[in-house]
Amino acid sequence: SINPMRTMKIPCLRWSGNLQRLLQLALTFISVFSKVGHCYSIDRLKSSSSNWDYATKTTNVSNRRGVLSILPSAVIAGNLPTSCSALSPNEASEAYDQYAKNYNDLDGGVAPSLLGIDEARTKMLSQAKGNVLEIGVGTGLNLDRYNPAQISSLTLVDISEGMLQEAKARIEYLNPPFKVTFYQADATSQLVDLFGMNAFDTVVDTFSLCVMGNDGAKKCIQQLNEVVKSETDGGRVLLLENSRSSNGALGLYQDLTAQTAASAGGKGCVYNQNVVQLINSIGTLEIKAEEAYAAGLFRSFACAKK
Repeated sequence: SINPMRTMKIPCLRWSGNLQRLLQLALTFISVFSKVGHCYSIDRLKSSSSNWDYATKTTNVSNRRGVLSILPSAVIAGNLPTSCSALSPNEASEAYDQYAKNYNDLDGGVAPSLLGIDEARTKMLSQAKGNVLEIGVGTGLNLDRYNPAQISSLTLVDISEGMLQEAKARIEYLNPPFKVTFYQADATSQLVDLFGMNAFDTVVDTFSLCVMGNDGAKKCIQQLNEVVKSETDGGRVLLLENSRSSNGALGLYQDLTAQTAASAGGKGCVYNQNVVQLINSIGTLEIKAEEAYAAGLFRSFACAKK
């Protein structure tokens, strides 16, 4: 079959072979790994435990490649988005309940490794310590990357009860030597009510902001900023997010296809957010370290509350 990434043409945009391959890998990753801000409405779940040496699965992601053929066609046909909409809380909860059972079947393949995402997760999460909050935990893709020697407790929040059940099963298998608590809650509005101000040493999110939309993402970051301890008390907010590429050609392509990608196979993820701008909009949250992966399609941030 014809590879659409090799045949598409956009005016004033020249695609080198390397850019084409990078973008194809990135879109494959986004369609497979994009997580919702799985964090709406309140309901508590209890955690239990049972083998920290959990091995994450790897599977073929070829069944997601059909998404790639849709995106260039939409651009060529002129169906360009004027704006990008986020999933509503109800849509996110219902969608990810449906994804939950098979979500881990999509968590492997070569794309995350080639794009540096596996490395980024491990490197960022090695900084987590003390009482840790992770929002948008999903099925628990990050759970075996925490250093047990550094963690006092782990609080896991998600929008989807189905996702939380999968994460709970993973925790039971890992049997970590610290307390784990589960909450089904809205990370854009309910974290402060649930946990109070300055409650956590580390707050973590990976690939959730993109499905909240810019307004939802700002609200979420504000909540994270309020529940984390200040910099003087050692608090850190750790984020790994989809972002608009620093490469001009890739960034333009993201702008042209963001809405189509989100609706066609990206599970609602709008992948061209300006995450730096979102963080800076909070005012009291400062970026201490930033690292770009895959030409800036993904970025990790270590932030501190002033």
